[in-house]
Amino acid sequence: MHKFMHIKSLKMLVLALATSLAVSGCGTLGDKSDETKTWSAAKLYAEAKDEMASGSYEKAIQYFEKLESRFPFGTYAQQAQMDTAYAYYKQGDQAQALAAVERFIKLHPNHANLDYMYYLRGLITFNDQLGLLNFLANQDITERDPKASRDSFDAFKQLVTQFPDSKYTPDALSRMKYLVNALAQYDVHVARYYHRRGAYLAAANRAQSAITEYPDAPAIEEAMFILVKSYDSLGMTDLRDDANRVFLKNFPQSAYLTGNAKNRSAWWKFW
Repeated sequence: MHKFMHIKSLKMLVLALATSLAVSGCGTLGDKSDETKTWSAAKLYAEAKDEMASGSYEKAIQYFEKLESRFPFGTYAQQAQMDTAYAYYKQGDQAQALAAVERFIKLHPNHANLDYMYYLRGLITFNDQLGLLNFLANQDITERDPKASRDSFDAFKQLVTQFPDSKYTPDALSRMKYLVNALAQYDVHVARYYHRRGAYLAAANRAQSAITEYPDAPAIEEAMFILVKSYDSLGMTDLRDDANRVFLKNFPQSAYLTGNAKNRSAWWKFW
């Protein structure tokens, strides 16, 4: 009996020692794995920027987040928040990028670089319209859901309204013009779809909507042409003639009159 108790005690001692060594080993490994533990805010930020420059956005984000967690106050933390949003944007993570932008705007409504964050918010949704795969597939971006275009336009508009003298405003205005064209062309695409399927009233309504909402967009030429054809197909001769007079007055040399419009390059490819 005494011998049995001795063996049992020995086993428990060995188990306790093994557990202690394992815990100690894990702690040691953990300390070694976190090379940033003793880094200063300046060191963390510099390393994060280096990772950004090399395209290692995920690693850069990790450094930025550690910086903000360890040094939550001061200019480094604020800069890290802005750079985190940009890193997510470059990584193609739209949801995280937008969340980071919104968080910064909420936390720092009077920041000196707030105009940049509004600009970045517009870029994030703008680039959703210009994905590489769309170009490789030769897909017209205006055939997609226009929500991202509207979101991007609203973001750029807020920048232009609040910061008319910002260095980002000229580019924002150019992109806003592009987005108006995209939204108009989306309506025209839908109108064209309806007309091809014989839904002439729906085609006329959608074409009229594009003409009313985006009177200066290049897509209006086709919108007016669809409107004339739709009224003609519906037998609404008075409306057809009125629309045709406006069409000829504004586009007397229109390629749609000769049937050569399909050969023209898509307007949206200029960007």
